[in-house]
Amino acid sequence: MSKFMVSPHFLRRAVLPLVAVFALSACADKPPASNPEALRAYEATNDPLEPWNRSMHQLDQGLDTVIFNPTIAVYQTIIPEPGRQGVTNAFRNFRAPITFANDIFQGEGNRAGTTLGRFVINSTVGLFGLFDVAARMGLPYHSEDFGQTFAVWGMGEGPYLYVPVLGPSGGRDLTGYAIDNLGIDAMAWIGRADNPFWWQVAYFGALATDAKSNAKPVLEELEESSVDYYAALRSAYRQNRAKEIRNGAPAPLPDFDDFDDEDGDGDPFSNLETDTAPAQTAARPE
Repeated sequence: MSKFMVSPHFLRRAVLPLVAVFALSACADKPPASNPEALRAYEATNDPLEPWNRSMHQLDQGLDTVIFNPTIAVYQTIIPEPGRQGVTNAFRNFRAPITFANDIFQGEGNRAGTTLGRFVINSTVGLFGLFDVAARMGLPYHSEDFGQTFAVWGMGEGPYLYVPVLGPSGGRDLTGYAIDNLGIDAMAWIGRADNPFWWQVAYFGALATDAKSNAKPVLEELEESSVDYYAALRSAYRQNRAKEIRNGAPAPLPDFDDFDDEDGDGDPFSNLETDTAPAQTAARPE
């Protein structure tokens, strides 16, 4: 029993950063609808820490150049693509409890049943998750995390944050990531038992290498095709997170009741003819 007790030092390391993130989130409330210009600017970037975030992005690119890219090159040379897919499958299976817990927290009973079925099948027939047998049986993979759960519960995304190694995030998602990995991830709890600290470092290092290896082709294509890689990555991250929160469902259509006929001339769209600034702004790199 005592070996699973959480030390005060660990609590300080885990809880204080969460408090700081919540504080940042509170300072980045969305402007009211009565101030449309401020609301448009907020939704366009929501990046009050942009200079800091850009420096963190540059640091992350430096870490990739010095550490992760050489590691990925060796990894991809030694292990062929089918083997790397097996590693990805195994990590997904290890972290299935995170998805299962957040399925439950979001009230998604059917998806929770799918996650549980996948975990049982892939942990046995799939040899501890190396083979995704469940997908062939009609149980497709999906991922949930506490950041998505917070969004379902109505929490705002908070300020955009770029975290080296982890990549794009936000106040809500970074807090959710900490909860998932410190409180739910079974592998992390095993690492905090009687195992040495390097066990945790090795686990999360391998997890990060696998994730960066999978994302590398897409990120390279995005960097080559964008004028401002940082802004393009920020936009892509937000679009992807919005899709994940909707569980892949299409984005909702705009509410046309919002187009009020303020001039009383019978044409609710007349005010849009001179409102070209947002489109011009969107056409420019951030």
